[in-house]
Amino acid sequence: MTLKQSALVAPDTATRPQAAEQPHRATAWPAARTAAAEAGAAARAGQAGQAGQAGHAGHVSHAGQAGHAGQARHAGQAAREPLAVPLGAALGRVLAGPLLALTDLPSFDTSAMDGWAVAGTGPWTVREEGAVLAGHAPAAVLADGEAVRIATGARVPTGTTAVIRSEHSKQSERAERAERAEHSAHSEQAEYALAAAGPFLHALREVRPGQDIRPRGQECRAGDELLPAGSVVTPAVLGLAAAAGYDALPVLPRPRVEILVLGDELLTTGLPHEGLIRDALGPMLGPWLEALGAEVLATRRIGDDAEELYAAVTGSTADLLITTGGTAAGPVDHLHRVLDAAGATLLVDGVKVRPGHPMLLARLAGGAEPRHLVGLPGNPLAAVSGLLTLAEPLLAALAGAPREPHRAPGVPVEDEIQGHPHDTRLVPVVRRADRAVPLHYNGPAMLRGIAAADGLAVVPPGGARPGQALEILGLPWPMAAGDAPAQGACFT
Repeated sequence: MTLKQSALVAPDTATRPQAAEQPHRATAWPAARTAAAEAGAAARAGQAGQAGQAGHAGHVSHAGQAGHAGQARHAGQAAREPLAVPLGAALGRVLAGPLLALTDLPSFDTSAMDGWAVAGTGPWTVREEGAVLAGHAPAAVLADGEAVRIATGARVPTGTTAVIRSEHSKQSERAERAERAEHSAHSEQAEYALAAAGPFLHALREVRPGQDIRPRGQECRAGDELLPAGSVVTPAVLGLAAAAGYDALPVLPRPRVEILVLGDELLTTGLPHEGLIRDALGPMLGPWLEALGAEVLATRRIGDDAEELYAAVTGSTADLLITTGGTAAGPVDHLHRVLDAAGATLLVDGVKVRPGHPMLLARLAGGAEPRHLVGLPGNPLAAVSGLLTLAEPLLAALAGAPREPHRAPGVPVEDEIQGHPHDTRLVPVVRRADRAVPLHYNGPAMLRGIAAADGLAVVPPGGARPGQALEILGLPWPMAAGDAPAQGACFT
């Protein structure tokens, strides 16, 4: 169905209540983030998204309250099945089920130190055979009074009482052995003892049974739950999984995202000219969303054409559509009309935040699985604001991650930050020691500030005084080490 065809079956906009009767109210910034997270959680649970829509087919219903997106939270499970992903490709994914140990850890008694495996009380006769090494066949049974050199991680021989660290032991000299042999009753026995006995090992500290031995199952037993479902796979989780016997991990599918970059004025190559500007959002959004854990299906460029936009929105199979521009009320801002014709439900229609207040979040109609659209403003820093406000919490919840996305609250600001009288401001900052320093070039169309930033400070209405602790929205990539800001950063 085309946009024109859908308009034939949609209610006549002229007959709808006017704005004076149902005034538009932007959502407060914290409530907008909550609404996005709840929308992602509801979609993750398989919410059909049709509750409360009877009689509203074909037009947009406004739902500014954060709790609206959480209805029918316990509806059916999402249709997409978990994936088995090799360890080398699992970093950053989310576990689809609990991580259960496939074996005891350690799987046998091992030495915790380089030193000596000893049996019984000392001094001990040192075996002349080579050391017991990690990864090699276990040594012969240790008899009472014997010692054998052992390496860290090696399987301790049967009969071992303890492991003595190399630095906590000494071996007897030949003269000491000769003196011991001379105490034998007959000279022949003395000569035999001197010839047969190896060097003697002496402990320099008290030896406790079991010391420096890692017993089998010390860390876990086979079948123990190591991590719960929903845990994010970090490098440490990869190491634990490998130690527990895994070659691949069951993980949740990544949220599928499609990006629609709107506008006739955008160039993909060359210098700006004759009223045309370079597309800054197309190259930026894909990698940013991938860093947030999304699978980016495509980045498409669409002119200021309502029909083409309608076809792209209604034809997409992505879990989340991201659009740029078209969210305001300009002559070529078609997004609201397209969503209206597509039967979408507006969950957030404007946010009390600067930059980026025209951003929106909609639940799309149709399809076997819940789908959403985040409309970002066309100005670059305003689009970043929309990413952090709506897209990031929605994706985190949709991916099943049980954590707050990338935020470090309570950092004192170095300087005064001017605020908006009524709205939250998001201001690029860099970290310097234990302070956040606001950056210049923080206008809605600017990227110079965010390109040098560690994050964005959440400035309450009215502004922030020097030393005031502010929440910092972090960025989903590592920053350079040290306290110095990126070269070229300009402070306010």
